[in-house]
Amino acid sequence: MSELLKLWGKQVVRRSSGIALASVFLFAATAHAGPRAMLTSHVPAVVSNGQASRVGALPGTQRLSLAISLPLRDEAGLDRQLQQLYDPQSPQYHQYLSVQEFTQRFGPTQDDYDAAIHFAEGNGLTVDETHANRMVLDVEGDVTNVEKALHVSMGVYRHPTENRTFYAPDREPTLDLDVPVLHISGLDNSTLPQAKFTSSKAQGHAPVGGTGSGPDGQFIGSDMRAAYYGSGSLTGAGQTIGLFELTGYEVSDVQLYFETVNEPLNVPIYGVSLNGKSLGCGPPTCSDVEAALDIEMAISMVPGLRQVLVYVGTSNVSIFDRMASDNVAKQLSCSWGWADNRTSLNPIFKEFAAQGQTLFVATGDDGSGTPANVVWPSDDPYVTAVGGTDLVTSGAGGPWLSETGWQGSAGGASKNAIPIPPYQEIPGVINALNEGSTTLRNYPDVASESNTNQFSCFDGGCGGQYGGTSYAAPQWAGFIAMMNEQRIDNGKSAVGFLNTALYGIGTGSKYDTEFHDTTSGTNGGYSCVTGYDLVTGWGSLNAGNFLNALAKVK
Repeated sequence: MSELLKLWGKQVVRRSSGIALASVFLFAATAHAGPRAMLTSHVPAVVSNGQASRVGALPGTQRLSLAISLPLRDEAGLDRQLQQLYDPQSPQYHQYLSVQEFTQRFGPTQDDYDAAIHFAEGNGLTVDETHANRMVLDVEGDVTNVEKALHVSMGVYRHPTENRTFYAPDREPTLDLDVPVLHISGLDNSTLPQAKFTSSKAQGHAPVGGTGSGPDGQFIGSDMRAAYYGSGSLTGAGQTIGLFELTGYEVSDVQLYFETVNEPLNVPIYGVSLNGKSLGCGPPTCSDVEAALDIEMAISMVPGLRQVLVYVGTSNVSIFDRMASDNVAKQLSCSWGWADNRTSLNPIFKEFAAQGQTLFVATGDDGSGTPANVVWPSDDPYVTAVGGTDLVTSGAGGPWLSETGWQGSAGGASKNAIPIPPYQEIPGVINALNEGSTTLRNYPDVASESNTNQFSCFDGGCGGQYGGTSYAAPQWAGFIAMMNEQRIDNGKSAVGFLNTALYGIGTGSKYDTEFHDTTSGTNGGYSCVTGYDLVTGWGSLNAGNFLNALAKVK
């Protein structure tokens, strides 16, 4: 642990130096009159380099939903605070901040936030939602007003590699606003988000049988609970799981699932809409497969949850920021991927850690070849990345028997060029055997069953032969819900950002008793090995032992 803390301190120094330079630049940029540039870029590379040809203008009456992100007030101070929050020797260890405390110390000022609101309204944009941490402002307006407010021309472009068009600004936006703006999300759709579920058909493989309780031996959610946790008494009582979704869902599909597998559904499901997004989703215009399977898996893992909150929106920044601003769910799951926007999301992910929230993100389903814009945001340093395994149990509803790395499990060194985080620099993590990078963030961190032998209900019906790391991420959110249930019952705090403890366990003497170390299997570019690897991370959970170990952490 001491080695980890030393490395964490070095990382804070490196980040603080970069932030100091950014602050100097920001001061210089705001010292002159006129429209001000934002701190990030908005024009897609395929537009700026000419690969995408413009085919017309975006209609002026079309409505755009935008999320305006303001920068943190003191990111260097936040990095130092996080170091203390996760140092067992510090008096601030696990003394997590409330949303109000976080905002007062690190969030944008109220004056800056009010100025952003007045700017939006003064330019004909409608404020849809404000956020308690003042980091994001959700607005919408027609293209004509957006172009005027941001000094851009919104064009329609022919995608250079996909059979579609997309919209984007022709230049970097500038604002007549005397307040720094980090980024405005929603100005282009050059890359589309992707859900991280798959099927045996999509993978190009013959149907896969399993040892589960569902039809034809397909696994159902309660099989995962039995395999990894057994007959333990923890059910997630008092805990809330938050799910990130870019489509809505039909409660009737979830009800159908539990009726079909003959299990009770006692957990309330509440939807939280952002960006004007409908909570509902049904055929023929909408498929709720991702949202439905996330809900079904989460509740199956921890059937005694207080509630599941399903956050549904069009802007990933808005969804994550609302999760942080609500600070109700201490365990969060995301099974979607999109183009890297770390500058906008890192401050929010740091707020999760500061508030004791744990975020799990599925890595993807095309093995080591999974594209960077699908892997993200699982390779962010403040996220616990979840890969996939192929599980065998002793029988229907039976205990864990064996496990190998799943061929579809996305893993490797960050294709988004994200530097290696301190917890992966400690001795015993990266070595010649696992071929991990010593300079880039490696993923996944952990894994669980993801093979295409799982049963789900969605779009008004049920079926098998589905899988993907989408199934694994909510499983892990369920594990931590049990952990936090136990810790709070024992008068302790939530476990918070898992990786700070996870890598200490992985390199510790009891690793083999707390994890199922997968030592066989490949994702194409990498193979499972003893200890950490780039297919399954540290492996899957031997939940009883793992929960007991973390329960003892002060």
